[in-house]
Amino acid sequence: MSNNEILKKLRVALKLRNDEIIEILKLVNFRVTPSELGAFFRREDHPNYKPCGDQILRNFLNGLVIHLRGPQDQQGKTTEEDS
Repeated sequence: MSNNEILKKLRVALKLRNDEIIEILKLVNFRVTPSELGAFFRREDHPNYKPCGDQILRNFLNGLVIHLRGPQDQQGKTTEEDS
């Protein structure tokens, strides 16, 4: 399974729009344009297809953790655990 397929399946499973994925990537200071993101979701035989690299998928997963759990404080605990 390619990184592109993993990204597509996560987008569908979590019901994420492209603008939400861009915001998730911004949480880990990784910038991607809407056209670059759209290229990852195209079919492999499409002329504008772009393979999703390991760095992009890794940053998306790290941003997704922050998006779903919340940011961590300095002691390594999430802010929800403190309350």
